[in-house]
Amino acid sequence: MNCNYCDKEVKLVSGKVIYPHLPELKEKLFWYCKPCKAYVGCHGRTNKPLGRLANAELRSWKIKAHNYFDNYWRKQKMCRDEAYDWLAIELKIKHKDCHIGMFDVDKCKEVVSLCNPTPTQTKEE
Repeated sequence: MNCNYCDKEVKLVSGKVIYPHLPELKEKLFWYCKPCKAYVGCHGRTNKPLGRLANAELRSWKIKAHNYFDNYWRKQKMCRDEAYDWLAIELKIKHKDCHIGMFDVDKCKEVVSLCNPTPTQTKEE
């Protein structure tokens, strides 16, 4: 696998490399691009990526998108699967492609916008 930012080869590393200060993540696996500092975690104890390789900007937007989305569907009293059905329709994408871990910055911003009742809260710092 190559990095989608710099096209360098990414390596499979342990959580000790990504989060040396968090011992609870030392056994977790990550795909990591050392030059870009881009990474993505893996499912369980497999080497299957949870989403796309993300640099600091994309990681920040994915966190925001998840926070706004999770708050939104809980307030709407939806179950998670219903929420992803709704989000896929709003984003005009297939349900199978509706995974925040796979979104780019623009798609994450779209999620925040859809789920944020007060858009002034999303100003970049």
